[in-house]
Amino acid sequence: MNARPKKHFGQHFLHERRYIDRIVAAIAPRDEDCVVEIGPGEGALTLPLLKVARRMTAIELDTDLLPRLTAAAAEVGELSIVQSDVLKVDLTAMAAGGKLRIAGNLPYYISSPILFHCVEHLDAIADMHFMLQKEVVDRMAAEPGSKTYGRLSVMLQLVCRVEPLFVVPPGAFRPPPKVDSAVVRMVPRPPAERPQTDTALLERVVKAAFAQRRKTLSNALRQLATAEQIQAAGIDPKARAETVPPQGYVQLCQALADAAA
Repeated sequence: MNARPKKHFGQHFLHERRYIDRIVAAIAPRDEDCVVEIGPGEGALTLPLLKVARRMTAIELDTDLLPRLTAAAAEVGELSIVQSDVLKVDLTAMAAGGKLRIAGNLPYYISSPILFHCVEHLDAIADMHFMLQKEVVDRMAAEPGSKTYGRLSVMLQLVCRVEPLFVVPPGAFRPPPKVDSAVVRMVPRPPAERPQTDTALLERVVKAAFAQRRKTLSNALRQLATAEQIQAAGIDPKARAETVPPQGYVQLCQALADAAA
């Protein structure tokens, strides 16, 4: 008997084998990898991953799913289960000096907070493979000038290489969601490639820039930067947020820091 999906947890259980196989192939785990799955659910992805990796960790909030998952995994490999909200899990401590390979079918309603939580622990992560709402994956990978390019695109692309892999239709889940899903690969950039500027300032600038997308940057950022400071960063103050590449926002923050020094 299958578990009943809980709406308040945003549960949509993946069941179609061909998509499960494609995800496992994309991750390509090895038996020495430290694999962590966020939200294993009924174990549709967990068990095929465990069969290859031999040992892995799953982070699951729903206690009702744990007995069945534990029993099913016992015949496949060594599964450690952390019963918790992933946003409360210290991924760096879990890595114990190594590198995690993180995977998961993320609940739509909390996908962005989970992504940013992982970003906070990038030095402990080798790569990430997530299934998300396709619209979110489109935003993550969007290029400057596109309608989907925004805060999520900038903040993630500055610290990770974002690669959409394939689309998963609603029928592959139980119950079927109302939208398409997509699988995305995220590989942390080396520390030297990540922004060296003040992260809090960068977040404020990017958030303010895209909060009023139709306004010019000089208007949208008037509480944070002058037109002269925007110009000093090599950006046209009359440009709009969606036309500025991720590195442009880093340059702007550096110009602001230099002006404040």
